[in-house]
Amino acid sequence: MIELIWIIGITLLIAVLALLGIITFILNEDIFQKLVKLLVTFAAGAFIGAVFFEFLPEIFHELGEHNGGLIGPLLITSGFVFFFLLEEVLQWHHCHKPPCDHSTQEGKEAFSYLILISNAIHNFVDGLIVGAAFVYAIPLGITISIAVAAHEIPQELGNFGILVYGGWKKMKALLVNLGASLMIVPGGIAAYFARDLIEPIYLIGFAAGSFLYIGAADLIPEIHGEADLKKSIMTIIIFLLGLSVIVLVEMLMPHHH
Repeated sequence: MIELIWIIGITLLIAVLALLGIITFILNEDIFQKLVKLLVTFAAGAFIGAVFFEFLPEIFHELGEHNGGLIGPLLITSGFVFFFLLEEVLQWHHCHKPPCDHSTQEGKEAFSYLILISNAIHNFVDGLIVGAAFVYAIPLGITISIAVAAHEIPQELGNFGILVYGGWKKMKALLVNLGASLMIVPGGIAAYFARDLIEPIYLIGFAAGSFLYIGAADLIPEIHGEADLKKSIMTIIIFLLGLSVIVLVEMLMPHHH
């Protein structure tokens, strides 16, 4: 039962990060874009750190000998492929740099609704991952929640920007985006009650693939291409900081079964 309390509390906290869109009311566009770039860079490091220092050790510890050691790699691959297909089928991409290339007003409006739908699906899957991590071990759940939250901030800021770009009033965009973000809560609860139907380690294997895809294929490409040497060095430092936070949490709260 304590795991369920953790899941509900943490997923609610992550969901309300969508309200950070309110800072766009006071920041100018240049500062906003710089902030988002820093947050995306930190999130990229946190996601890669979560894969290699949290998920993979647990997966191969628990599943390394199962069926000749194939179960773990198959689960990781399935998570990676799932998110690849999700982007392809829904034409969904974490646009952290709005406005995106949808020039007509009709195109903007259609894309904003697509963003809401895909964001709701994405947050539900995030909830499954966070919930499975807490069911497996509370320290793992806390660590994975940090990575998810780090990614959620720039994603929600980007989604909010897209909705406003699509013609939504800022307050309406803020509340609707919050509604989509709240889908993380039922996702987490579903993972908790599904713990007797599917081993949490299987969802963790799936999560490893999804984190690897988002970190390597979605976030890292957005932080490449900086021509200024000082800015490039800062990008590397922020990336390593995101990775280091995950390593530090793992050192402070070891949880291997």
